[in-house]
Amino acid sequence: MDFSTYLKNYPNAEGRFGKFGGAYLPEKLIPAFEEITQAYLTICHSSQFVNELRRIRREFQGRPTPVYHCERISRKLGNCQIYLKREDLNHTGAHKLNHCMGEGLLAKFMGKKRIIAETGAGQHGVALATAAAFFGLECTIYMGEVDIAKQAPNVARMKILGANVVPVTHGLKTLKEAVDAAFEDYLENYKETIYCIGSAVGPHPFPLMVRDFQTIVGIEAREQFKDMMGFLPDVVTACVGGGSNSIGMFVPFLNDPVEIVGVEPLGRGEKMGDHAASMTYGSEGVMHGFDSIMLKDENGDPAPVYSVASGLDYPSVGPEHAFLREAGRVKYDSVTDEEAIDAFFKLSRYEGIIPALESAHAVAYAMRRAKEMKTGSILVNLSGRGDKDLDYVIEHYGLGEEYKDF
Repeated sequence: MDFSTYLKNYPNAEGRFGKFGGAYLPEKLIPAFEEITQAYLTICHSSQFVNELRRIRREFQGRPTPVYHCERISRKLGNCQIYLKREDLNHTGAHKLNHCMGEGLLAKFMGKKRIIAETGAGQHGVALATAAAFFGLECTIYMGEVDIAKQAPNVARMKILGANVVPVTHGLKTLKEAVDAAFEDYLENYKETIYCIGSAVGPHPFPLMVRDFQTIVGIEAREQFKDMMGFLPDVVTACVGGGSNSIGMFVPFLNDPVEIVGVEPLGRGEKMGDHAASMTYGSEGVMHGFDSIMLKDENGDPAPVYSVASGLDYPSVGPEHAFLREAGRVKYDSVTDEEAIDAFFKLSRYEGIIPALESAHAVAYAMRRAKEMKTGSILVNLSGRGDKDLDYVIEHYGLGEEYKDF
């Protein structure tokens, strides 16, 4: 497959990446999503919009974020060198602000007064609350009760920024249920509200929009690494839940001779309900308005999922990821909770960088591959910082003394 014209061809006018994607919507919401689609297709070709977004990224978000060489960890593992794209240094501490500021700008263009969203780990919620404060919009965030307990610092940040955080108390009380609740709100309030989906999932045009807003990560990383080294990395990797940080990292490298690997959460193991590795154990299905690969129970409904990382416990994955795997361009692997926690503490102790538990999955994979490869280079998207996870990690894993040695 020729990836030189990939962005022009995917998704198509119906929002499909091959057979995946689309928009499966209640009839009442079809006009609302058509309005969003037309507004986005208008402003993405507007120099005023593009220039304003560039100004925001530079002056407010602090972009570009740097690429960093993990020299100490690399030396411990052998001769393969690990590099990090430092999205943890993006304002609010993660990649999520990249698309939230774009979605906030879109909401202003459309004359909306309110933005709503779901959040798992809380980083999308914090980023959207930040965008709402910046643009002067009302903001409501739906968050599962389980995740609220795990991510108390981010809940406090959202409230300080002025957002209304609504606990979701049905089902497993995590990310899927938060998405359900946000869709119900949008169904009732779409005339003055825009639903800013938190990943590269959902009905068209959201996988397209989030992908476009997040490609700044891969564009910067590709240019920075080449300037630093004179060549491209051997492997590019990122964690995959819904898939926003990873799709933003991967797309700019699609036409390059590099291996691209998405890393899913294997959690406690292979048993249903113990992981959220959709691409590894799932099959094609429709949920939350789009067709992709999803984990199903015996009735064909979304299966219960789990991960130590709240931002990864989603039973499906962005449709573009499903397409890229089917096309053979991107591989998908998985990392357990135990491996992710090990990487969390080792990156903290040996490089002075405390990663988000989501990002620690990608770091763990890079450490595993570095041992196997022995030489070469791996570029990891460090999608977020771990401040939000400290209370949870300390409560369940202590201060990491046993993770001190390689």
